[in-house]
Amino acid sequence: MAALARTNSLPNSLSMNDEAEESAFARDVLKGLGARRKNLPPKYFYDGAGSQLFERITEQPEYYPTRCEMRILQDNAAAIAKLIPAGAALVEFGSGSNKKARILLTAAPVLAAYVPVDISAEMLEQEAEALQRDFPRLTIRPVAADFTQSFELPDEAKAAPLRVGFFPGSTIGNFEPHEAAAFLRNAAKILGPNATLIVGADLIKPAEFLNAAYNDAAGVTAKFNLNLLVRMNRELGGTFKLGTFEHHAFYNRERHRIEMHLASLKRQKVKVAGECFDFRAGETIHTENSYKYSVESLGALARGVGWLPAGVWMDAKKYFSIQAFTLAPDAPALRP
Repeated sequence: MAALARTNSLPNSLSMNDEAEESAFARDVLKGLGARRKNLPPKYFYDGAGSQLFERITEQPEYYPTRCEMRILQDNAAAIAKLIPAGAALVEFGSGSNKKARILLTAAPVLAAYVPVDISAEMLEQEAEALQRDFPRLTIRPVAADFTQSFELPDEAKAAPLRVGFFPGSTIGNFEPHEAAAFLRNAAKILGPNATLIVGADLIKPAEFLNAAYNDAAGVTAKFNLNLLVRMNRELGGTFKLGTFEHHAFYNRERHRIEMHLASLKRQKVKVAGECFDFRAGETIHTENSYKYSVESLGALARGVGWLPAGVWMDAKKYFSIQAFTLAPDAPALRP
């Protein structure tokens, strides 16, 4: 049955304070560029331009994760939707494009609400409005927020007897393992007792497939990475020259992760957010990690914070997985 609820117009999203967001960006940039090994949090990729570039990445022939995850969802939608009881609220962490959620929403029973949560308010509104046109009776309550932090759920989601989290795209791989555990713990607090969490996770595989996926021939991933410099120039008065930095991405076998960097092509000084930073030739800004998991390793990470395995679905080549977890009654996040 299609996911239907009472007719409801789309309200304005619950949003972060713009000044607070800008201040956090500046604070994280100054901290990251001032570190011994320069780094930036990957969440800042996703301004309007960055979100659009990421959608283009997912369309590149080398980038398998989105195609694999979409096929898994399409082939197993009915089985996965059984984890979403009637009257529940579906909360998507880092929603971006809602094309994956559409598959679940079509297969799921009547929902109290769908709550897409994303840091990019502009894209969030656009996607929510498009979804509302296609699901006119579904209650959609977008929340513009950093989903790695605590945020307030809309009233409809709070009032639902149960909340189900949806975290596709292998975004969990962008966290350091201890950060992934912190996200899972925070998701438990937000979703509450008896919750279910559905997670997309990229699996460990030969390095040649991984290196190709993050170095597409069309250079879209490079533009996505370099857009961080564009954003710092625009929002923080930066003086980065894009032609003097280069996209680097490679698989770190020991840590089972892809690393993305922006490498300085020469010795130079750059100003941003009122501070000046020196770059040596070849020095990099570490912009992203993408950890690859086995089913067992992600399950162990989840169990450590109170999530119990409830289901696994994979593509035929076992490149990608969708894993479901239920929250244990004695999960640490639920303790007073």
